Amino acid sequence: MGNCNTTTQDDKNQSDVNFQIQRQIEIDRRNNESTIKLLLLGAGESGKSTVLKQLKIIHDNGFSDNDLLSKRNLVYGNVIQAMFFILSGMHKLKLAFASQSSQEHCRLIHAIMAKHAETEPMREHIYVALKELWTDKGVQSAMSRKSEFYVPDCAQHFLDSLDRINDPNYIPTTQDILFLRVATMGVIEVRFQIKEKIWRVFDVGGQRSQRKKWIHCFDDVRALIFVTAMSEFDQVLMEDGTTNRLQESLQLFKQVCNNKYFIETSIILFLNKKDLFAEKMSQGRSLRIAFKEFNGPDNYESSSRYIEKKFFMANEVPNKSIYCHHTCATDTKQVQFVLDSTLDVILSSKLKGCGLY
Repeated sequence: MGNCNTTTQDDKNQSDVNFQIQRQIEIDRRNNESTIKLLLLGAGESGKSTVLKQLKIIHDNGFSDNDLLSKRNLVYGNVIQAMFFILSGMHKLKLAFASQSSQEHCRLIHAIMAKHAETEPMREHIYVALKELWTDKGVQSAMSRKSEFYVPDCAQHFLDSLDRINDPNYIPTTQDILFLRVATMGVIEVRFQIKEKIWRVFDVGGQRSQRKKWIHCFDDVRALIFVTAMSEFDQVLMEDGTTNRLQESLQLFKQVCNNKYFIETSIILFLNKKDLFAEKMSQGRSLRIAFKEFNGPDNYESSSRYIEKKFFMANEVPNKSIYCHHTCATDTKQVQFVLDSTLDVILSSKLKGCGLY
């Protein structure tokens, strides 16, 4: 009799456990149906983190005053680093300073970098050094040849804004945050809601050392945005100093596009930094620096079409959905238009997959 009661109680307990499991499965299923995971990929400095910032600005209430204030020292760091790379470029190009005092200022910048103190508040003597260096004709000559050495894209923006940044009450603007360069280490996530769908967007490190950490972690993403910088066709990687940046990005795209984890994943290709690309084309730079076989005219239309073609040809998966946009990630208005179109495409794909569209 006692055994019968024990068995009945065990059955009831197991039934309760089964019910809870089924209930959790149903909750997870509903959550999964209402959640869309989107992955942001690209080589280092392609602009993908800027795209994530734009998503936060457009769909996640942007940056609070505290967010902006917390980035102030990082802006100081970007200013010092930008000048350091320009000075290094001058040395490489064997360009001389126009002013004798610039030599002393140059030594100061190198000393700050050597001490890793570039993110400290900008003191008056540092501001004076940066200001005089930025107006030095030798420095400006180097900037006119910036395609011949590495200089971060933020350099012009921040160095043109030295007076504003030096203000004791300086608070970074949203535009400053968009130009701010901080290497992505690990994974950064932004969440927002559109049309009853929760969007989870992941930005992962693009440097070579970071890539192996993420490739297998996102096999359940609905779509991925791959960002490449068109303007880097005439630049080499910082990591090795020899590999063409656009070629590296193309190889990474090929690996991602044909990876077993992303076989059924739609890809949205952002050919980014179109403004810088157009500037280089107008200056007579040739896409043959990256692709020797290119035989078209050296203009934006022909060269950008060829880049687009090279990326599409990298796909080896039949019937894979790939969409392409030319972008300038620091232009919020343009990016909002592209992102709205992109999210609509992904949402339509999600609903079709669920049989709801």
